[in-house]
This record gives sequence, structure tokens and C-alpha cells, in this order.
Amino acid sequence: MEAFTVHDGLVAPLDRVDVDTDQIIPKQFLKSIARTGFEAGLFYDWRFQPDGTPNPDFVLNQPQFDGASILVSGRNFGCGSSREHAPWALQQYGFRAVVAPSFADIFRTNCYQNGLLPVALPENIVRQLLDRSANEPDYRLKIDLENQTVSDDRDTLASFDIDPSVKQRLLGGLDDIGLTLQHADEIAAFEQRRPAYLPTTHAAPA
Repeated sequence: MEAFTVHDGLVAPLDRVDVDTDQIIPKQFLKSIARTGFEAGLFYDWRFQPDGTPNPDFVLNQPQFDGASILVSGRNFGCGSSREHAPWALQQYGFRAVVAPSFADIFRTNCYQNGLLPVALPENIVRQLLDRSANEPDYRLKIDLENQTVSDDRDTLASFDIDPSVKQRLLGGLDDIGLTLQHADEIAAFEQRRPAYLPTTHAAPA
């Protein structure tokens, strides 16, 4: 997965609490067996009106937020079902990070597994970010994972917590498979020592 080190991006304010995964990516978009193309369904019921035309009142349809790569929203973001398609849809739309006061546990874990950074900040700071991004044209944030800080062009606004092991995985762009492949030589050596009648960790000959 793509490593996350420092990201500077335009902010889009989604001023709602309890944004659930069925709103992030509605169920009708989960039929695909591919892992791409989910950006088309992101916030579909909010982005589009019943006749299929864009809803001009929804934040992502407003021209000033075109190209936003940091989403700021309310508490309990990502609640609902455990669908991993939610961070896929956010990423494929162009978001690298989501800032909110709190996240649903499974959603947060799914983000970590895919290189999308969920940043939990105090509610008063998030309120400030929502207001600034809604009222100040081209409002941008810089998220520095190494130093665990969030800043704008004026000052450092807050620091955030993250599990050290998760932090290192994100900095290195390592998902579970990537972590395992770091030990490929040791795994190969172990397999060489195993009796032939035991199961192996590699594919059988064709």
C-alpha cells in the first residue's frame, strides 16, 4: 500500500456526526468482485438527488472543494457495518486522511490496513477545522505522521495519538502481506528445514 509520511491537502468539511459506512458506500455498490471503482458510490445518497443529478448542496459537489484530499467530519465516523469498501471508496475518491473526534473501531482498523489515515482530535479542534474549511477559501492542512501533528499555514493546531506499530506500518507502506514478506528469507529457510510430509507455505507444483 502507499506509504503515509507527510500530507498537505485541501480540506472538505462534512459537518455530520455518526457518518456510517452505509452512507460512505451504500450496499448496492458492494456487488463488484474487483477492488477498484468504488469512488463512484462514495456518499452516493448524499451526492446525488433521486433523479441521478448531483446535489448542489452536498459539500463534495461544491467547486471550492474539488480535489480535496483531507475530510473533516463529526464524532463516531465510520460506524455501522464492517465493510472494508468504505476506506476503499474514500481513498479512490482522492482522500488520504479523515479527521474526526472519534472513529468506529473496525473502520479505523480497515483504514490502517489500506493506508488511509484516521486522525482523532479533540472536538473543539475539529469544530475549528470545520468552520475554517467551510468559510476560508482553499483551506489546507498538513498532517505529519512522523511527528504526529496537524497544522495549517498559521500554526500547529494539535498533535494526535497513534499506536507505534501502526505508525511504522503506515510510514513504511506495509499491510499484513508486506509485513510478512519482510521475513521472506527466514520463511524460505524454515521451509527448507521442514520434513517433506508436512504442509508448506508455498504453492504446490502444477
